[in-house]
Amino acid sequence: MSSKKNSSNSNFYKEPGPKLSKESPFESMMERFRFAADILKLDEGMFQYLASPVKQVIVSVPIVMDNGEIKVFEGYRVIHDNVLGPSKGGLRFAPDVNLEEVKALAAWMTWKCAVVNVPFGGAKGGVRCNPKELSKTELERLTRRYTANMLDVFGPDRDIPAPDMNTNEQVMAWIMDTYSMNAKRTETAVVTGKPIILGGSQGRKEATGRGVVTVTLAALNKMGLMPNKTKVVVQGFGNVGSVSAQLMYEQGAKIIAVSDISGGYYNADGLDIPKMIEYSQNNDNSLEGFESAEKITNEELLELECDVLIPAAKEDQISKENAHKIKAKIIAEGANGPVTASADSILEQNGVMVIPDILANAGGVTVSYFEWVQDRQGYFWTEERVNRRLNRMMRNAFDNLYSVSEEYGITLRQAAYVYAINRVVTTLKLRGIYA
Repeated sequence: MSSKKNSSNSNFYKEPGPKLSKESPFESMMERFRFAADILKLDEGMFQYLASPVKQVIVSVPIVMDNGEIKVFEGYRVIHDNVLGPSKGGLRFAPDVNLEEVKALAAWMTWKCAVVNVPFGGAKGGVRCNPKELSKTELERLTRRYTANMLDVFGPDRDIPAPDMNTNEQVMAWIMDTYSMNAKRTETAVVTGKPIILGGSQGRKEATGRGVVTVTLAALNKMGLMPNKTKVVVQGFGNVGSVSAQLMYEQGAKIIAVSDISGGYYNADGLDIPKMIEYSQNNDNSLEGFESAEKITNEELLELECDVLIPAAKEDQISKENAHKIKAKIIAEGANGPVTASADSILEQNGVMVIPDILANAGGVTVSYFEWVQDRQGYFWTEERVNRRLNRMMRNAFDNLYSVSEEYGITLRQAAYVYAINRVVTTLKLRGIYA
């Protein structure tokens, strides 16, 4: 077969979701909301409404492969909720995509949009395939046929996809073009995460890391800590981790350790983050061999004494095994699910403030919203304006959750779900159930 390549590109904004239970992802997702539903004293009918996706679509996606054979893939799109506005969520290409997973991730997007007060409901989509085994032309045919099958689902006023696992801005460009050809007009607002030249937004690549830093600074302020007097540890040096490290460095914070796939790098006097970013870019996106730091393990990095720990690598990094060894005052979850449920209570007992992923890494979906607004207006903002509005929305979202956590005496993670569910429920009650 012709040249195969993976469509994933870590340099672009994604809308990925958290790791889910393999047994019953949707049930495990809903379990997180039972606590919040109890606090809000939701009646059973309202709970059932929140537990039921609005729409679940399964389609066959037949394409002609490069060798002339026909192969049929299965595609999904689940709209969990559209009370707050059109649904929004990523599209993933992966061999293990299934309906239960997509349902759970769609629900998670509903709460994430509600937390940052973005007027979208939650959705998610996927095609079960292995993109590493597809050529670029096969990937394009797959994307366009999937889009054609979803013409009655997608739309700037209905449902707006974005990049997720193994999809990128090129895939979004194909979706936009396919939709536009059928609509007989260019419709840029049907997807977000597009190339800038096709109506993408300035500031998108840095959006998630910038959001992490905005809520971290808000948390430091609540604790009476000055950014330029703080020690910061960042796990992960990809898009989110490197941007977070750079922006904290610019705030005058001392970044004492960072890590990537090659291990941890520590310097008690502070690392030169711009130098490390340049080194990584010139070294195949790896810090391997970086000299102005002491090499440490990932375990040692997490357990360093610091003011702020930003886990921006993988899920399940802080569990009940190591939670009692964490010496940070604040953990800002740049990655999805880096702190396990069993670790939450230990960190809470030890007085560690955890800024949950559902808020901390919501900068991406916020700038996705900005991209949609700009496409609808046909007028595009400067990067400075995008950043200013992102900072304001993230800061407001943090303040809202902090108030809820104080009102009910609960953690920020619990407050995020209480706030999000309350927002959807309040809107639904005002709109009513259409007979």
